[in-house]
Amino acid sequence: EAMRMADQIALMRGGRIVQVGAPYNVYNAPCDRAAAAFFSDINVVTGTVRGALTTTPFGEFLAPGYPDGSVVDIVFRPQHVKIDFDRGGRGPNPTPLDGVPARGLVRRARFMGHESLVEFSMDFDDSILRATVPGVFLPKPGKPLWLTVRRDRCFVFPNRD
Repeated sequence: EAMRMADQIALMRGGRIVQVGAPYNVYNAPCDRAAAAFFSDINVVTGTVRGALTTTPFGEFLAPGYPDGSVVDIVFRPQHVKIDFDRGGRGPNPTPLDGVPARGLVRRARFMGHESLVEFSMDFDDSILRATVPGVFLPKPGKPLWLTVRRDRCFVFPNRD
């Protein structure tokens, strides 16, 4: 509630300010992975940069300014994941905006009041990714669905693990 009223917020870590700005700006341009996670859950896919591109199971992501061999985290929020149905083992066709679809199996789905949170175990490495969708969408555990990631809503940060 306070953040909706605040003109400016300061994110602090270890006693020092790491980012200052209007809540909207900090949400849309977080300075690092922890700042992105301040407002909501985040999903993270890790990749290695080659020629300013990072190849992932979701296709290639631009990583300008990172030298070849850098390991980066592609960070995106659950509300920016698109879900598509399985069509005989195939998902939707890749698009420039949404990249390449990757298949996951539903682990669980919960209705959260005005949206549903669906948790997936991804085929490519069994990692857990989360998607939120408006309204009631409660696919059964084990159901295969395809996920794509909006390119314009992703952040690229140095890998810290």
